[in-house]
Amino acid sequence: MSNVRVRFCPSPTGSPHVGLVRTALFNWAFARHHGGSIVFRMEDTDKERSTQESYDAILDLWRWLGLTWDEGIEVGGPHGPYKQSERGDIYRDVLERLRDSSYTYDCFCTNDEVDARRKASGSKAQGYDGFCRDLSADQRAAFEAEGRAPIVRFRMPDGSITWDDLVRGDITFETENVPDFALSRANGDPLYTLVNPIDDALMEITHVLRGEDLLSSTPRQLALFDALVELGIAKSVPAYGHLPYVMGQGNKKLSKRDPEAHALAYRDQGFIPEGLLNYLALLGWAIAGDRDIFSMEEMVEAFDIKDVNPNPARFDLKKADAINVAQMRLLSVEEITHRVLPFLKAAGVVSDPVSDADAQLLELAMPLVAERINKLTEVPEMLGFLFVDEADFTRDEADVAKLLDETGREVVQASYDALAGLDTWSTAAIQDALQGKLVDELGLKPRVAFGPVRVAVTGRKVSPPLFESLELLGRERGLGRLKSALA
Repeated sequence: MSNVRVRFCPSPTGSPHVGLVRTALFNWAFARHHGGSIVFRMEDTDKERSTQESYDAILDLWRWLGLTWDEGIEVGGPHGPYKQSERGDIYRDVLERLRDSSYTYDCFCTNDEVDARRKASGSKAQGYDGFCRDLSADQRAAFEAEGRAPIVRFRMPDGSITWDDLVRGDITFETENVPDFALSRANGDPLYTLVNPIDDALMEITHVLRGEDLLSSTPRQLALFDALVELGIAKSVPAYGHLPYVMGQGNKKLSKRDPEAHALAYRDQGFIPEGLLNYLALLGWAIAGDRDIFSMEEMVEAFDIKDVNPNPARFDLKKADAINVAQMRLLSVEEITHRVLPFLKAAGVVSDPVSDADAQLLELAMPLVAERINKLTEVPEMLGFLFVDEADFTRDEADVAKLLDETGREVVQASYDALAGLDTWSTAAIQDALQGKLVDELGLKPRVAFGPVRVAVTGRKVSPPLFESLELLGRERGLGRLKSALA
C-alpha cells in the first residue's frame, strides 16, 4: 500500500475523550505501518462550543502521548490552513461550485414545515422529505418574495451505496433511507456535512478510520465525494473503516460524562503514555492472542486494520491500571526519576529547579521505590519524608493511632536505644541493630517490630524499605524522628 494519508481531526469542544485517543492511535499505527503520512487538522467550526482551552488540551495530550504527525497544526504543509475556522473562503468556493451543479438544490423549507408535512402524511421517516427537490420557477419566486433565504441540500442519488469497509467488510445502504442533507445554513455558513469531506478531499486523505457512531453518515459522504471527484475537486474517494464502540459500564457507550473517559486525567493521575496507549490499543485489536504488553514500535510493525475486531470493546479501568504498571516496570530507574520530577516539583517535595542536594538524595532514593509504585503520583507521598524540613514533618494520624500506642512507643524507644550507639550509620548496621534488639532480644515478629518504627521515621505505615530509609535520613534526622515520636 503506497501514499497512505490519514488524518487526526478532533473538535476542540471539551475534555479529550479516550475514544478519540483510541481512534487517533489506530490511524497513527496504520499510517506508520504503511510508511504513510498523518495530517492533523482542527475541526473548530462549532463557534459556540469550541474553546481555546480544549484546543490547547488536545495539543498537550498529543504531545504527551507521542502521537506524532507530519502535516497540519503547528507543522504546516501544502494543504493549509489546518483550522476549519480559517478555511471559510475554501468552503464557500466549493459550495458555489456544487450549487451550480445538478448535485444540489436550494431548499426554502423550515423545520416546522417539514415536521407538519410528516405528521400530516403519517410518515415515521426521519430527515428531509425532498419537498424542494423540483421547485417550479413560480414556487421559488414565491418563497423569495417572502424573504426566505435558502439552504443548500445535496441530492442523494437513487439506488444503493456499497463500500468495502476496512473493518466490517461490505456494507450497503439503500439511498431511499438516506434523506437529502443540508450543506449550509441559511446565512451561507457551511455545515460539518460539507467541510469534513472537503478537507479530506483537498488534503488528499486516502483512508478514513473513524468511530462506529459515524457509520450512518458514510453513504452521504461517499455520494458527496463522487460529486467532488466529478467536479474535479477531489482526486479520489478515500477508503473508510469504522472502529468499534468503546463501552463503559452497563452496556452503554463510554460518554464524556463518565470520569474514566477523560484522557488527560490519566496523565494527571500518574499514568505513563506507554501504559495508556498500550491499553487503548487493546480496545479492538491485539498483537497476539496470549500477549497484552507491547511497545508502540511493536504495534506499528504488527498493525493490520483487518485485524481490528468490529465488536464493541469494554473499557476496564482495572486492566488499564495493570497494563500501566507492566509498562512502568519496563522503564529504567533513571527514566522513572525523570518522569516523576514534575510531580515532585508540583507537590513541593523537591525544589524547582532541583537543587544539587535534592538531586543527589533523589538519585539514592528512587531505586527504593521504582519497583513499588504503580503510578507516578505515588512517589511524592512515598518519598516526601526524606525531603521535608524537620519542622514541617508530620505523621499520618490514623497510622499513629494504630501503631504508636503505648506498645508501639515502647518499640520506638527500644529502637532508639539500639541505634543511638551505632558507630556506622549504614543500612547493614541499622538492620543488624534493629533485628537484634526487636526480633532476637524482645522476641517480636518483624511485622510487629518494624511497623511502629516505620511510622515514627517516615510518617506512614507504608513506605520505602525501612533500613535504607533510615540510612538516607542520616543519623541526626533518623534518631530525631524516633525521639519526636516519643514526645
